[in-house]
Amino acid sequence: MIQIENTYFELGQSSLRDCLIICDRGVMDASAYISKEKWEKMMSANNWNPIELRDNRYHQILHLVSAANGAEDFYTTEDHACRSEGVDMARDLDYKSAAAWVGHPYFDVIDNSTNFETKMNRLIEAVCQKVGIDIGDRLLATSRKLKFLVATLPADSEFPPFQDFDVVHHYLQSSGPKVQARLRKRGQKNHWSYIHTIRRPNVHGQSRIEVKTQLTHRDYMNLLAQRDDAHFTIYKRRRCFLINNQYFQLDIYREPSHPRCKGLILLETYSSHSGDALKNYMPKFLNIVKEVTGDPAYSMFNLSLREDWSTTKKFWHPMPGKEGSKTSETKTGDIVVDSD
Repeated sequence: MIQIENTYFELGQSSLRDCLIICDRGVMDASAYISKEKWEKMMSANNWNPIELRDNRYHQILHLVSAANGAEDFYTTEDHACRSEGVDMARDLDYKSAAAWVGHPYFDVIDNSTNFETKMNRLIEAVCQKVGIDIGDRLLATSRKLKFLVATLPADSEFPPFQDFDVVHHYLQSSGPKVQARLRKRGQKNHWSYIHTIRRPNVHGQSRIEVKTQLTHRDYMNLLAQRDDAHFTIYKRRRCFLINNQYFQLDIYREPSHPRCKGLILLETYSSHSGDALKNYMPKFLNIVKEVTGDPAYSMFNLSLREDWSTTKKFWHPMPGKEGSKTSETKTGDIVVDSD
């Protein structure tokens, strides 16, 4: 499987035109079908690690939840030569397949809360958002980024299966006051992935656009020379988990940092739900203080400022009416569609 993918990746890299590579399955899916012990033995024997196989190999993961989970009336094994499992087994394998990708920085779960046509539109929308294609009114905008303040960190035993990462953010000097540039280093067990992000207003100044580029370690080290001394480096432990077919990232801020970050815990997710419908999807084991989507007091840019907020001229204020809108993210590379 890896060799087949590598062949297509090399063909894409040799193309003179923009190229999008979509894989029906990804390497990590194999871990859902064998025991944890066999998978870890295979990883060790081949000198593999999750950061390379999961995070660096694919730039986006889209998991289409099986009809066996939420659309059981439409689940069938007829006319499907590769499918023989019943609903219960299919549901279990679907969960394991999704869990295999928990921890990927760009992981979207497309569930069965809508009809099939809308489900496909949500899939297309998610890809368009990541590659920076303006979908206009052709597809319904379904979700926005939500952020919540969490009071305390529960015991690990309270969480569903999760992946923890060390994350380091550096803000860089930018080309203008409305442009934000930063580096992110994210990894486990001393294996790392690197991302460069430029956040800027669009040409009409009405919403923000993010351009994300995956970096090599050498590029990352070179760009560190552009660090902005007006900002502290941000250190976090990021916990990723899946619950109720909803993907969450929990950021636990760590020292050294500005005192305003001490003990700070923020939960993020993307959702089209609101009000009571959203509450049904939220983790019940977390003590959520309030929603802080769009609140400048919880913007990482502002949290990292060295100067006092009352005197600095760099404090960022969100554009009215744009809080929580899902920004466009552009990256080069390969996208895996994890489907059932």
